[in-house]
Amino acid sequence: MTKAWNAFYANKSRPLKRSGHVLKVVKYDTDFCPIHADSAVNPLYYNIFVCPHCGFSYSEDFSRHFPPTTMEIILEKVSSQWVPHHFSKERSIKDAINTYKLASYCGALKKEKHIILAGICLRIAWLYRIEQNKEQEERFLKFALKEYEASYSTGDFSGTQVSEARILYLAGEISRRIGNEKAAIKYFSFVFERQKNAREASIIQMARDRFQELKRPQETTHHFLQH
Repeated sequence: MTKAWNAFYANKSRPLKRSGHVLKVVKYDTDFCPIHADSAVNPLYYNIFVCPHCGFSYSEDFSRHFPPTTMEIILEKVSSQWVPHHFSKERSIKDAINTYKLASYCGALKKEKHIILAGICLRIAWLYRIEQNKEQEERFLKFALKEYEASYSTGDFSGTQVSEARILYLAGEISRRIGNEKAAIKYFSFVFERQKNAREASIIQMARDRFQELKRPQETTHHFLQH
């Protein structure tokens, strides 16, 4: 069984992407969501691998290690109910959302790190933003925030490409987007108060900018009340 799953990991049947297009990123949202010049071609749709035979879904960030009993749980909860289905052709945005949700479920069953699950939830929120579905976008932003906070408190981001400054910034930005300005200000202040790494200069500046944007209306209101 383990050999079979290792073989599956090795034979990563990434879905076919549309060729002949320059996948140019025009800009990034303040939570790092990429905006492409050609909105019809989005690499974000193709980050998740889905086994057409068993339904196990994952990203390149998943660990190859399966903790004890997790493989059996995935076989019971996912594979036993899976109807053979291919996501190897061109994906619609609904296809993409389904693959990320599958990966989120498989990742939770497999006990992946919080930082990995946070990234998946954040990307689902981005996809719903593209669909202009505010309710579902906010729902998955909240899931992402919960996982980022858990990752920060447990330190499971250590050894990954995600830095402490980036986690704190994202926690602040997601809090801002879901309307929790108090938490957002707290997290943004943590970024530029605690982080001294020059390599994180751009994130520190982004945190300062968001912090000032949030504080400015509060200062204006305070000044108005005093007069």
